[in-house]
Amino acid sequence: MAIHGGASWLAAVSLSLLALALQGAAAETLVPAMFVFGDSTVDVGNNNFLERCNVSCKANYPHFGVDYIDQAPTGRFSNGYNLADQLAQLLGFAESPPPLLSLSNATSLISRMSTGISFAHGLQNRFRLITVMLTNNLFPQCTQVVSMAEQVRNFTNLARLWASGNDNRSSAADLLSQSLFFISTGSNDLFEYADIGPQNNDTELLQGLVASYAAYLKDLYSAGAKRFSVVSTSLVGCCPSQLAIAHDPSNPKGIDKYGCFAALNNLSGQLYPMFDAMLQGLSQELPGMNYSLVNSIKMAEWVFESPATPTYNFTVLDIACCGGGQFGADGCNSSAPLCPNRSNHLFWDDYHTTEAASRIAASMIFSDPTGLFVHPINVHQLVGGGAAATVDNTI
Repeated sequence: MAIHGGASWLAAVSLSLLALALQGAAAETLVPAMFVFGDSTVDVGNNNFLERCNVSCKANYPHFGVDYIDQAPTGRFSNGYNLADQLAQLLGFAESPPPLLSLSNATSLISRMSTGISFAHGLQNRFRLITVMLTNNLFPQCTQVVSMAEQVRNFTNLARLWASGNDNRSSAADLLSQSLFFISTGSNDLFEYADIGPQNNDTELLQGLVASYAAYLKDLYSAGAKRFSVVSTSLVGCCPSQLAIAHDPSNPKGIDKYGCFAALNNLSGQLYPMFDAMLQGLSQELPGMNYSLVNSIKMAEWVFESPATPTYNFTVLDIACCGGGQFGADGCNSSAPLCPNRSNHLFWDDYHTTEAASRIAASMIFSDPTGLFVHPINVHQLVGGGAAATVDNTI
C-alpha cells in the first residue's frame, strides 16, 4: 500500500487511531482476560515485592507516578500509565491487570485468572548468565531478578491449578484461548550484551534470544494461550542511558543518523526479522495460534522523523524528563530534576518512555490501519474486532 500525502496521511491515521481507541474504551472488554509478561516497560509493581531489590531497582517512590491517580508511585517505571495499561484500556479494562505478587493468597490468585494477571518484572532478562552479569555490572543493587522463564513457569503452574479446581475445564480452556497474552521483553539482554564489550558473538546472542522466545511461547500455548501480542525491541540505543554511553568523550561509540548508539540499534534491527520468521513458523506449527508482532523500530523511527502530529507533539526526543546529568541519564528519584511538561518528552527516565509516548505506541499496537507498525494484523483484529480502519492515502 503506497503512502501519499505526508501530513494528511498522518492526520488520517491519527484520526482513525483515535476513533478506534474511543470505540475500544467505550465498549465492554474485547477479551475476557489479559496476561502480561516481560520487563520494566510493562511491570506494574511486581518488583515492589522483591525484598532483595534495592530501591533503585523499583519505582515505588517519587517522581514515579507523578501523573498517576493522586500522584501515587505504584511500581510503574513511568510518570503515569505504562504500555500495558494503555493497551488494557483500549481493550476495555481500567488498567493493566494487577501484579502477581500483589495477590497474597491462593483464592485471590485463582479468582484473578478469569480477568488477568501481570507476571512482568523490571530488569527481566532471558539468559540466567546474562541475568547474573546484569545485576553485577549494570544494576549491582538488584540481586533478585525474575527471568522470563520464571514468569512463564509461574503462569503455567497457576493455569494448571486453576483448571484443576474449575468444575468445567473446557470453560477455563476457552477463556484462556480467547484472552490476550501481551509480551514485551528483550531490551535488557541487548543493554547488557553491549555493556560486556566488542568480543561478543552477535549471531549467538540473537539466535539464543529467538530460540528462548519460541520456547516460552510454546509453553504458554501448551497452557492454553492462543492469542499473542509480541513487542519487538525498539531503538534501544536512543535511550538517554545509552546516549550518555555513546557520547562519552572518554570512550565514544559509533553514532547513527538519530545520534544514537549505532551498534545497539543495529542489534535490535537484526532481531525484528528473526522474531517475525519465528512467529510465522510457530503459527504454522501450532493449531489455532494467532499473533500480532509490533515493529517497535518502525514506530520509533516514525516518531523521530515526525515528532509532531495532530495527536502528539514531542519537542524533546533525547533528554529524560526525570533525571540529572548528561541527557538526564543519572536516573529518576525524588531529588532528580523533573520537567514541567511530560507530554512533550519522549523519555521519562534513563530507560523508559513517558506516559504520552506509551499512549501513542498502544494506539498503534491496537489499531494501526497501515500495517507499518504491526504484522500481520493489529490487536483489534487479533481479538476479533474486525478489520482495521480504512485510510484514504490519496488525499
